[in-house]
Amino acid sequence: MTITWNNKPSALTNPVLIVYLGGWIDSGGAAQLAVDALLEECEAEPIAAFDDDTYLDFRARRPTMKLVEGRNTILDWQHIVLSHGRDRIGRDIIIAHGPEPDLAWHRFVAELTQAAGELGVRTCAHLGAYPFACPHTRPSRLSMTTASEDLLAALPFLRSTLDVPGGIGSALEHSLHAQDIPTLGIWAQVPHYAATMPYPAAGVALLDGLNTALDLVIDGTDLRSSMVEHRERLDKLVRDNPEHAMMLRNLETTHDAQLADEPQIELSPPTIGNISADELSEQVERFLRGQD
Repeated sequence: MTITWNNKPSALTNPVLIVYLGGWIDSGGAAQLAVDALLEECEAEPIAAFDDDTYLDFRARRPTMKLVEGRNTILDWQHIVLSHGRDRIGRDIIIAHGPEPDLAWHRFVAELTQAAGELGVRTCAHLGAYPFACPHTRPSRLSMTTASEDLLAALPFLRSTLDVPGGIGSALEHSLHAQDIPTLGIWAQVPHYAATMPYPAAGVALLDGLNTALDLVIDGTDLRSSMVEHRERLDKLVRDNPEHAMMLRNLETTHDAQLADEPQIELSPPTIGNISADELSEQVERFLRGQD
């Protein structure tokens, strides 16, 4: 075993497992924002840690050395941790968080699956976010991945047919499903021109998705406040530039047409005049860096 328990809880009531292991697709840091809100609001405390040397490559994830006048005061290492907390209605939540393993994926998945079984986990969701040609003036839509036909039939999230590289969450879907623990990935869409900066709206969408899929009740008050402030900043940036405004209108038209089941509209990131979505993204970053 490469997991060390330091405060293993007992007598949990229908616990759910939420997984966010950073390193795979998380546009706008949405999943990280959602998990940070979970950890804070649920007052989650660490209950176990996985062995760092087994799963992490510290040449790629070097510890941060904190120097004070030349004195090496501490090394800040990354860890993969299990934490336990409760949502607003007292539902037990186990949160697996930290960096995605660099090594021994099969072993890690087997060990996390075993831990989930020992804790009596009933359902699991892992979180992510991806860039998409969508407008910031509309709520972030959610898509899903799962090995469970029952979850596919029960949930309203978008689903796709394509071949893509998989993260550790995709391996967990199969491993937990084989142990009769329904598991899904919840993915938020992030406007492609805002994907390289924090995007709280997608984090809020993920929290709402956890409520829809797992009946978790998380307010996320601070994250929702950040969402409003960020929306106002993006609105100002677009309002002050006619080309940006035209691009946004095109994205809104595409988005609304999809919701209305109108004929499919080309979804490749649009280019208006001499400005592309990538250029707009760079301008948005510069604009936000100039704000308080």
